[in-house]
Amino acid sequence: MILTRFALGLALAALAAGQTIDKLELHNVQGEAATYRQKAAIHLRPASDRDPTLAIVKGPSFQNGTIEADVAGAPAPGVGDFARGFIGIAFRVQAEGAKLELFYIRPTNGRADDQLRRNHSVQYESFPDWPWNRLRQETPGVYESYTDLETGAWTKMKIAVSGAKAKLYVNGAAQPCLIVNDLKLAPNPGAVALWVGPGTDGYFSNLRVTPR
Repeated sequence: MILTRFALGLALAALAAGQTIDKLELHNVQGEAATYRQKAAIHLRPASDRDPTLAIVKGPSFQNGTIEADVAGAPAPGVGDFARGFIGIAFRVQAEGAKLELFYIRPTNGRADDQLRRNHSVQYESFPDWPWNRLRQETPGVYESYTDLETGAWTKMKIAVSGAKAKLYVNGAAQPCLIVNDLKLAPNPGAVALWVGPGTDGYFSNLRVTPR
């Protein structure tokens, strides 16, 4: 019971921190408190072309457990065709983002007319050695998958992490849309972070971290 209450306390602390801009460490992003589609949120946009483009949540470190958040991503006005609304959650973040594990979504791919693009709707990658393009080239189809996504809409993400394994669930689905059985970094504790990719206008709400 004590451990359960302790985990709940950490979860509620993370929830508050994830929606308070002064509780975030911004790295190559601009951030502000906002209201988006009737939810209190954090609004993030990339501020440079340098990696990492994320906001690290100040608070206890995370190693195993679950991370849940509502995210909404869309291409920012005036960006090129490369933009997909890349948005996600990083975990076990170390060295101010130099090392991290990451799950993210590409909202514009979810309902594309091109099946290949749909197959690239959700993605895992790991910095610094395993970016998405290396994973796609060396092991195509293993670290990305399809799920239904709507650009700019609130999307529920849940990441379950245990040792070298992690699963991504989207919009309350009972089954994961992406399973990774070999996370690329050693399973050391680190921070949780909100992540946006190039050309993205991103919103985050209801962050909840439950260590195990």
